[in-house]
Amino acid sequence: MRLRFALWFLASLLPAFAASPAPVQPAAGAPAAELSTFDAAVLGVIEGVTEFLPISSTGHLIVATRFLGLESEVPLKDQTGQPLWHKPPSPKYPEGVPLTLKLAADTYNVVLQFGAIAAVALLYWTQLWSMVRGLFGLDPAGRRLLIHVLIAFLPAAVIGFLAHDWIDKHLFSVGAVIVAQIAGAGLMFYAEAWRRRRMATAAAPAAETPLTAKTAWQIGLLQCVAMWPGTSRSMMTIVGGYFAGLDPRRAAEFSFLLGFVTLSAASCYKALKSGSAVIQVFGWSHALLGGAVAAVTAALCVRFLVHWLTRHGLAIFAWYRLALAAVLGVVFYL
Repeated sequence: MRLRFALWFLASLLPAFAASPAPVQPAAGAPAAELSTFDAAVLGVIEGVTEFLPISSTGHLIVATRFLGLESEVPLKDQTGQPLWHKPPSPKYPEGVPLTLKLAADTYNVVLQFGAIAAVALLYWTQLWSMVRGLFGLDPAGRRLLIHVLIAFLPAAVIGFLAHDWIDKHLFSVGAVIVAQIAGAGLMFYAEAWRRRRMATAAAPAAETPLTAKTAWQIGLLQCVAMWPGTSRSMMTIVGGYFAGLDPRRAAEFSFLLGFVTLSAASCYKALKSGSAVIQVFGWSHALLGGAVAAVTAALCVRFLVHWLTRHGLAIFAWYRLALAAVLGVVFYL
């Protein structure tokens, strides 16, 4: 049942890859640029492993894209020598926006999230189905959960829509990732210490803290900080859950459900806006391969994260972020 549900959900999202409000000029036959099977699989693994772990999938994919040599901004041409357009010349774009390898790779990294979305659909289909039933008044608990998820999603939806282009232009760099990794590690150390002090000073085991509209809104505001690449949406929402009084398991699971909605919206928006660039440049097979690899690895990492947080907390991920920032600083700036 779970597998059929996940496969149906993933299949229902795939047509978004081919849609675009401003169609690009079709290539003559083969893909316009090379993305090897190895590269597609590597990017899929990185997306799956890092999407729900609190270490930033976007930051890792920015670095991986650079290592794999997918950052060229040279305008691409089809097999007849004609330019390929992301946005053809128009009154709004008199010179047009040419299609480049970097633009296609950046979009590819976003639409890989469809694989992570499928993983959550597979593992948490009962909660998602409860939310659907709640939408129609058939499940009160599902309705409350749906309301809280939508409240938490709203800040990111508004700010992400307004600031999307500015973020893409100014923050997708290795330097921005290093800064965010260090700042995120500091926040995680503080949040973990705060949670442990709270547990140690409690006179008796704390009762389960209910999630309210107010705390959902606060978690949603923290999620907005993760628009800075390298911060980690998962990290910000789990930390927000800590400060709301949720235990690590509940904080992580609310993060997954919120991520399902947030990633679905972001991936669909990016696919509708630029998804045809991915297909035109890299071809269908690599898009499907990367998504499938991301789905499998994300499912494994979701299970691992819940297990680990319950027993050990966030500290190991904070140390990893500091180590990664140090390595990136040496490699790219020394």
